Amino acid sequence: MSDKVKNEKVQYEVLSGVVGQESRLHKVFRKMPLMIMLCIAWLMFMFIVAIFWDKFAPFDYEAQDLANRLSVPTIFGGTDSTHLFGTDSLGRDFLSRLIRSIRTSLLIAFCGTIITAVVGTTLGFIAAHFRGWVDETIMMLVDFQYSLPFMILALLVIAFFGNNIIFFVFLLGIEGWNKYARLSRGMALSAQNNGYAVAIRQLGASPARLYAKHILPNVSNILIVELTLNFPAKILAETSLSFLGLGVQPPDTSLGSLLSFGRAYMMTNWWLAVIPGVTIFLTTLSMCLLGDWVRDTIDPTIRK
Repeated sequence: MSDKVKNEKVQYEVLSGVVGQESRLHKVFRKMPLMIMLCIAWLMFMFIVAIFWDKFAPFDYEAQDLANRLSVPTIFGGTDSTHLFGTDSLGRDFLSRLIRSIRTSLLIAFCGTIITAVVGTTLGFIAAHFRGWVDETIMMLVDFQYSLPFMILALLVIAFFGNNIIFFVFLLGIEGWNKYARLSRGMALSAQNNGYAVAIRQLGASPARLYAKHILPNVSNILIVELTLNFPAKILAETSLSFLGLGVQPPDTSLGSLLSFGRAYMMTNWWLAVIPGVTIFLTTLSMCLLGDWVRDTIDPTIRK
């Protein structure tokens, strides 16, 4: 075969692969339900607000104006046009505090989810590689994590050791790692018996290269689905602990602490609790629906 024919064949394979990939992506987006598009739009809006929160906040979220406390939001018929969502009991602009709270809650949930995924996947791969007593010890920790409710553990740890933002993120990071560990262990054991893993091992690749470069990309689909489903659980965990006063501490604020603060004004200034509650509901619902759709899209066992 001449060099010209070989080059034409390579170009054809590359172009056909690119075209095939584009057609598959177009097919996925064309079949995307309207509800999923709305979920993606809402999540993108939330993350943009969280990243550029200081650009969106009209006031300093800590600035107080006692002469203008508990003003009615402009969107609900208030006369003060400078405060779109009104003010709280200390005269602080509620929209600015809401934007700051979105940033804090999403940052905590994102960092906690990454820590959970990294710790759980790493321990699962270690258990699958070493087997024996290492595997039994890690699986024993997994069973222990399943048997102990996270909320009780978090309350005990925070009550005894106190709380700060970094400690709080790592505390949320240990919640749910057992799911990643069990998933990654089972998929790693299955992948080790496949031809590509055996061939790479015989070529002399190190275990770290085998798991990081070859096994992890082949099992990443299921881990990504678990990550999208674990993210809203982190938001709810942060909200619950902050609502109880054990999460984010003043002067910082989060969606949970806003919800806890607005609870005392439900009969008179209901928007102080309803607005952060609706924000939490829409964010977690959007992430859950998106995670279900991603699972149904990339899982070949349930794909029609």
